[in-house]
Amino acid sequence: MKIRFTFILFLQWALVLVFSIQNYAEESPVKNLSQKPNILFIAIDDLRDWTSYSEGHPQVKTPSLDRLAASGAAFTRSYCASACCNPSRTALLTGLRPSETGVYLNSDDWRTIVSPNIVTLQEHFQQNGYKTLGAGKIYHGSYPAKTGWDDYLIQNRKLIKNNATTTPKHSKNEDEDQYLDGVGGIKFQPLDVTDEQMEDYHIVQYGIDELNKKHDKPFFLAVGLHKPHMPWNVPKKYYDLYPLDKIILPKVLEDDLNDLPPEGVKFARPNGDHAAILKSGRWKNAVQGYLAAITFCDTQIGRLLDVFEKSPYSNNTIVVLWSDHGWHHGEKSHWRKFAMWEEANRAPLIWRVPGLTKTGTKIDTPIDLTHIYPTLCDLAGISKPKQELSGKSIRPLLEGNTNENNNTTEAAAVMTYGYKNHAVRTSKWRYICYENGDEELYDETKDPLEWTNLSAQQEFTQVKIDLAQFLPQTNKPPQPKPAPTEKNPNRKNKQK
Repeated sequence: MKIRFTFILFLQWALVLVFSIQNYAEESPVKNLSQKPNILFIAIDDLRDWTSYSEGHPQVKTPSLDRLAASGAAFTRSYCASACCNPSRTALLTGLRPSETGVYLNSDDWRTIVSPNIVTLQEHFQQNGYKTLGAGKIYHGSYPAKTGWDDYLIQNRKLIKNNATTTPKHSKNEDEDQYLDGVGGIKFQPLDVTDEQMEDYHIVQYGIDELNKKHDKPFFLAVGLHKPHMPWNVPKKYYDLYPLDKIILPKVLEDDLNDLPPEGVKFARPNGDHAAILKSGRWKNAVQGYLAAITFCDTQIGRLLDVFEKSPYSNNTIVVLWSDHGWHHGEKSHWRKFAMWEEANRAPLIWRVPGLTKTGTKIDTPIDLTHIYPTLCDLAGISKPKQELSGKSIRPLLEGNTNENNNTTEAAAVMTYGYKNHAVRTSKWRYICYENGDEELYDETKDPLEWTNLSAQQEFTQVKIDLAQFLPQTNKPPQPKPAPTEKNPNRKNKQK
C-alpha cells in the first residue's frame, strides 16, 4: 500500500514536471531564463510591402514570410529611416537617423563619417557577452563593418552574385537586343541555374550551419539576403510561377505628377526609368522579375526557418526580420527607391519573441526601423549603448499594447532621403517637406495611393504644423565629396 501511494505521488510529480517544462518553454526567455536569449537577425534587400500576409500585391507568393508572420507579430506600417540602402542600414545598425550621422547617400562611407564613439548593434551585443555571427548583406555592400563580428562568411565570388551566368544571345533585331537583360538600368533575366548556384543560397546555408551547432554562449546571428535587389536574375522556375500574360500592374494615376511641387517631380524622374519602361512595352516583364526574385528570397528564408523551428534554439531565440526600404514600380512615374513616398519607404518588419508575441498578430501603429536597436536591447535584458538612440523600445506594442498614446514610441515614423528632405507618416497622414521648402500632404485613410496632394489647401495648414513637430531638429551637413581626379574627371555619386 505504501509502495502504491509512493508511486501515485511520483506519477503526480512527473505530470507536474512535464507540464511545468512545457510552460517554461513557451514563456518568454527575457523573463524566465538566466541565459540571455539568442537573436536571429534576418535582413532583406529592397523588399517592399509585396508579401501575401500584407496583401501588398495580389499575386505574390511568400509562404515562408507568411509563416513567420503567423508565428509572431507583423507590422503593417513599418518604414525605413531612408529609402536608400546605405543610410537606411546605417541608421538601423547605429540607432541614429541619417540627419544625426550625416550619412545620406550610398556613396557616403559611414565608417569614416559616423563618430568612432558610436557603438554599432553587433558591437554592442558582442560587448554584452554575445557571440556575433554574420553572412550576406547586413551593412551596405561597399562599406562592410570591420569590427564587432566573431565570425563572418566570406562569400565565394565564383558563385552567381548579381549577374547572369551566360551572355544573352543576340538576335538579328538590334531593337530587341537592348531588352535581353532588362530595360535600361532596370535589370531582370530568368537564369538556367539551380538555387545552389545562387549566392543567397549559401548565405542562408551559413545560418543553417550555425543553427546546427552547439553554442556555449548566446548568439547574435545575422543573415542578410541580397534578393530582391536588382538585377532580378533568379532561376527560371521562379519566373514560371508568374505567367507574363497574367501579371497585374500596380495601380497608377497617369497625371499623378500634376499636383506635385517641382522638387517632387525632380525626385520622380519621369523621363528616366519610367519613360524607358513605357517605350519598351515591358512593364509586366519587370514586375514579373521582381515577383520572381521575391519568391526566390522567400524560398531561402523557408530553408532557414525549417532548420530553426526544429533546432533546440527555437524557444529561446528572438527573431526579427526586416527590409531596408521599399521600391517603386511605376507609381508616380518613378522606379527604384530614392524618394519620399509610401512605396519607397514602406518595408516588412516581423518579430517573433517566444512568450511575448502572440501568434498571428498584426500591428498597425506606424514605426520606423530605428526602433529595432533599442527594442533588441530591451528584450535581451541588456543596457542601451552609450549614444542616445533615436528610437525607443517597441516592446509594449509587441506585448499587445497598441495605444498610440502610451509614450513608449514615437507617434509617427520619420524618413529622410538626402539633406533636409524628410517625411512624417502617422496612421492618417504622410507629410513631406523638402530642403527647399516644397511640401506634399496625403490623407492616407482616404487616399492610400497618394494621388492627391493637399499641401496647398488652406484648411490643412494646422495639420502640417502638427506634423512638422516630428521633423528632425538636427540636420548634420553632408560630407564634402572627393574632388574629381584625372582618372575620374566627371565623377558622379551613382545610387544603386
